[in-house]
Amino acid sequence: MHNFSNQNPLVSTIKGLCRVCYTCVRECPVKAIKIIDGQADIINERCIACGNCVIVCSQGAKTYYSSVNKVEEFIVSQNKTMLCIAPSFAAEFTEIKEYKVFIGMLKAIGFDYITEVSFGADLVAEEYKNIFENEKIKSVITSDCPAIVNYITHYHPDLVEFLAPVISPAMAMAQVVKQKYGDEIKVVFAGPCIAKKAESNSFDENLTFLELREMLKNKNISQENVTASDFDNPISGKGAFFPINHGLLKSINKTEGFGKGEVITAEGKVKFKEAVNEFEKGLLENHHLELLCCDGCIEGPGMSKGVPKLVKRMNINSYVNNKISNLSFEKWEKEKAEFSNIDLSRTFEPQDRRLAKPKKNEIEKVLVSMDKKQEKDMLNCGACGYINCEEHAIAVWEGLAEIEMCLPYTIEKLHKSVDDLNKSNQNLSDTKQALKQSEKLASMGQLSAGIAHELNNPLGIITLYSSILKDELNTESDIYDDIKIIDEQAQRCKTIVGGLLNFARKNKVNLKETNIINFIEHTFKSFVKPENIEIKLVVEIENPTVQIDNEQMMQAVTNIEKNAVEAMPEGGILNVKIWEKTEDFIIEISDTGLGIAEENIEKIFTPFFTTKGATKGTGLGLPLVYGIVKMHKGKINVKSNNKPENGQTGTTFIISIPK
Repeated sequence: MHNFSNQNPLVSTIKGLCRVCYTCVRECPVKAIKIIDGQADIINERCIACGNCVIVCSQGAKTYYSSVNKVEEFIVSQNKTMLCIAPSFAAEFTEIKEYKVFIGMLKAIGFDYITEVSFGADLVAEEYKNIFENEKIKSVITSDCPAIVNYITHYHPDLVEFLAPVISPAMAMAQVVKQKYGDEIKVVFAGPCIAKKAESNSFDENLTFLELREMLKNKNISQENVTASDFDNPISGKGAFFPINHGLLKSINKTEGFGKGEVITAEGKVKFKEAVNEFEKGLLENHHLELLCCDGCIEGPGMSKGVPKLVKRMNINSYVNNKISNLSFEKWEKEKAEFSNIDLSRTFEPQDRRLAKPKKNEIEKVLVSMDKKQEKDMLNCGACGYINCEEHAIAVWEGLAEIEMCLPYTIEKLHKSVDDLNKSNQNLSDTKQALKQSEKLASMGQLSAGIAHELNNPLGIITLYSSILKDELNTESDIYDDIKIIDEQAQRCKTIVGGLLNFARKNKVNLKETNIINFIEHTFKSFVKPENIEIKLVVEIENPTVQIDNEQMMQAVTNIEKNAVEAMPEGGILNVKIWEKTEDFIIEISDTGLGIAEENIEKIFTPFFTTKGATKGTGLGLPLVYGIVKMHKGKINVKSNNKPENGQTGTTFIISIPK
């Protein structure tokens, strides 16, 4: 018998196949599954071996211990080998119409004897009949399903006393064949159940029907190449009804009812839990419970998928009815009497596996971490595998689940991540563009500084001598006006050179504490405002005191404001907004003018570039603004739209300066 433990589990996950769809979490009646490193792992000590996770896993990521190799070793050993097969084989091997052919196939594998477990069910059924008819026994829970026994002992230990003190049909059959064929015989059980593998040490090994199919395939055994045979003694009777709904009751000619002392049946992972909960609350007092973890043993996890349940049930009924019609009742009763000395009693011990429940504030703390702060946030969608958000939060607290299992939370988090990524990409793009522009202007600045220094000396000489000549000449002289023009143009060149030096950031700033609100309001008086221009000022700054060079910043801001006014020949709105970040204050100047063409945006800070006429500008205004902002260790960005089809036209300059 295999010794199951955390190192050698009965049910396990095949690493890499799990896609974390949480279907197994949803289907596990005791939530014995934990999400670890992207895999749904079975918690062995909490598992009741129902096999639901094996049935529902579409990826085949859940598997169970295989007994095939061990059984094949038995067959080739010196010992005789007995196969005790559950009557639900008729629901599994539906392609085999004659059961004697199937017995022949099993013997072809190498089994020396084949018996049907339903004889054990016949013996056990008599015990249950006595219990149900005993008026002194008010309530019992059937104990023939090992998964139900595990569920009661692990998760409802207070109900252990109500478990029927009767062994299962398989355990009874193991005693029968050992008594009849000797203790040396190797006894193997085959059925639809995984839990049977860990039920007891009654059998030397336990196969599922799927493993039995594997053995037939390994030896290439088919219906066509075997000799039909029959079951070995002892023969069975109505116990073959055990695998189907109300099978136990049917085998003892009893029906389900709700009167005093009657039996209530419940099958499947939802119904059996509901029945146990109601029983525990005292709502089913003086009633017996017949419970099966699966929807009848014909739906066990050790069976093939795809065969309709009604077809399975029909095959079982057909097989058992045919069996009963040909049964020698005299021989059957004689054999039952032969094994009347079999001890069918059994005791159970509580094995409490329940986890401590968190307090209400601890559950709320987990819910808040999942962004579930109000009743409307509790969607209870079940996508995580838990029945509602609170159950999920409890599982997180218990360490069985992860917050990310909540689909709405994860989607919201994903959307936020996408938004943050888009913002980061935009910031990166803006920074890249600004760096490109900065490098370009830095190169231009170095060139401008070199040109300015080279021009300063000859300009100084021209200015000096033109002034001397102008002073020595009579104002009435014919060349006086010419000398005057030379002097004026030399002064203009000097101004341009000064602009180049400012652009190259060779000047220094004289920082002073300034009320930025008063400062901006003063800039509005530094240019002529046409009547068709409206000025709007928005202030969103708590402390208006900043450190700037008043003179230079006045020149920069006024320059932008003048450009904005000139960009609105038909009138418009000049919007100025002052706001702040943690360490910076922002001056945002925008107009509703014509806008700047996209191809010109990168050129506007380049010296001598201008979109104005030849007589209206030198192209040094914005480069000068750029130099002043940089001397303040700030940044300047521009956004513009000159296409009406894209929305409101206009330009916005954003100046960011450290406070």
